[in-house]
Amino acid sequence: MWWRSSALFASLLAGLAALALTGCGFQPLYGGTTAGGARLAEVMAAVDVTPIPGRVGQKLRNELIFANTGGGNAGPTRYRLDIIVKESVTDQLVQITGDATGQVFQLDASFKLVDVAKGAVLLQGKAVSRAPYNRFQEIFANVRARYDAENRAARTVSESIMTQVAAYLSNAA
Repeated sequence: MWWRSSALFASLLAGLAALALTGCGFQPLYGGTTAGGARLAEVMAAVDVTPIPGRVGQKLRNELIFANTGGGNAGPTRYRLDIIVKESVTDQLVQITGDATGQVFQLDASFKLVDVAKGAVLLQGKAVSRAPYNRFQEIFANVRARYDAENRAARTVSESIMTQVAAYLSNAA
């Protein structure tokens, strides 16, 4: 019988905690409006991502543009997102012969969110992703595995950057 009362007590406590959180100003990131009254999706569509050199840079830029616009047309540019990327590869699982059977692709990105009208830097940040992949005897398999790792890293970095930018703009816009 005691377990019924403890389960009831736990559910009552969870309900009270949920009620207490509703008054603390917690707001879902993509729900409702920003501090300025605009919908976050509209504000994010106004972020222009400048070109990033290299294949991985282009992949990262494409991911960011799609995340901003949802595949639709971009709005009038209010903000500019400048990104610098650095790529590196680390060998793992080195055998006695000196051959590595695995590698880790790392993508480091530094970004600045700039207000286009004022030219002021509003937000600076960094995002990092590490994507492991296996190495094989076949050259094409190695190239494809590296491309897949680069794509995974670009996707993860784009999600991190967009979350940081969206969190800033939801409170500042």
